[in-house]
Amino acid sequence: MSGGDRTTLATPAAKVGMYRWRVCAMLLAATTINYVDRQVLGVLAPFLQDEIGWSEMQYGAIVTAFQAAYAIGLLCAGAIIDRLGTKAGYAIAICVWSIAAMSHSLAASVVGFMLARFLLGLGEAGNFPAAIKTVAEWFPRRERAFATGIFNSGSNIGAIVAPLLVPVIAVTWGWQAAFLFTGALSVTWLAVWLLTYRTPEQQPALSAAELAHIRSDPPEPSAKVPWRRILRHRQAWAFVAAKFITDPIWWFFLFWLPKFLNAEYGLTLLALGLPLVAIFVLADVGSILGGWLAGRFLRLGWSVNRARKGAMLVCALCVVPIVFAAQADNLWLAVALIGLATAGHQGWSANVFTLTSDMFPRHAVASVVGIGGFAGAVGGMMIATFIGWLLQTTGSYLPVFLMAGSAYLVALLIVHLLAPQLAPARLDDDAA
Repeated sequence: MSGGDRTTLATPAAKVGMYRWRVCAMLLAATTINYVDRQVLGVLAPFLQDEIGWSEMQYGAIVTAFQAAYAIGLLCAGAIIDRLGTKAGYAIAICVWSIAAMSHSLAASVVGFMLARFLLGLGEAGNFPAAIKTVAEWFPRRERAFATGIFNSGSNIGAIVAPLLVPVIAVTWGWQAAFLFTGALSVTWLAVWLLTYRTPEQQPALSAAELAHIRSDPPEPSAKVPWRRILRHRQAWAFVAAKFITDPIWWFFLFWLPKFLNAEYGLTLLALGLPLVAIFVLADVGSILGGWLAGRFLRLGWSVNRARKGAMLVCALCVVPIVFAAQADNLWLAVALIGLATAGHQGWSANVFTLTSDMFPRHAVASVVGIGGFAGAVGGMMIATFIGWLLQTTGSYLPVFLMAGSAYLVALLIVHLLAPQLAPARLDDDAA
């Protein structure tokens, strides 16, 4: 029976099925694997640095290679996935990052790790564009935010799973096995995706009622808005600035926290797990509370501008105490301060992403997010090089924590100056 036939058989009284949530579970699994794969190097970094003998600046260069490729990938992935479709586009992205993840096991030099990280960045950049497009294909608009929130939680799950899984594998079978194992997870996901994924109209397991539910929205505008039109507006630059200034702090948390905990508190590979899990669990809590707080302010009668920026201010203030983490005498005090900061970042990020829908029409949101994601990756590339040089020359994490503690307040000030009322950008006027 064709997809069109199934649509006509649907009735208002028919029970809507749940198959679309299976697809969402696949996206959650892919995003979790994506973050596990990128986190392996960060968890193993203190010990690989001793074994292979790279310097702080060389480790910074390795991280920079990933960030540069990720930035390039964000510019290209969306167009490739739009052209090839979600099934083929997602498959290519995860195939590239699977090969890249496993290729780390063959690296024996700084150049080898840089090449592996560059390839990993190119592949992993395709995850979010492909997942968001899949959500658009499988969910009506009223369910998309929830579905996106579910699969996006995989970023925090991956950051929690990696420090639990990777040290055990590395200690038992060697560090190369950690890269091979996580790469194998990606290959397993790829096989399931290729065997089971179809568009809703082509999926025989989908009921007529659920297909009608998925296609219940009126047609959406599909015209692509050129970047040059978007970048004429101060609202776009507000989002770009927020991402450029604060995304690098998150990249620092992902790639340098294991090294910091090892250097300052002498944690062994196996001992890193619990502190890192505590930090990223707090990050997950912050992501939820940050979004809830803005909604709470709106329910109190605040304007969108005041509610959004009020929530962003609270999140920014949560990051400020991290300036004391570099000199904390107690491990768990440092973990608490860093965990509060990661919670602040994730709450901040939830509200920053929502800025795009506050200020831009739906058909332009993806483009604005892509521009901001590119800016954040470029910022991450710059901070990776800077941190490598800083640690090589001073050996102190204090300047990095000082920068992290102030970055969000600076970013909020710039957002307010560029978009004082969060007024909608009038893109239609540009086309006239």
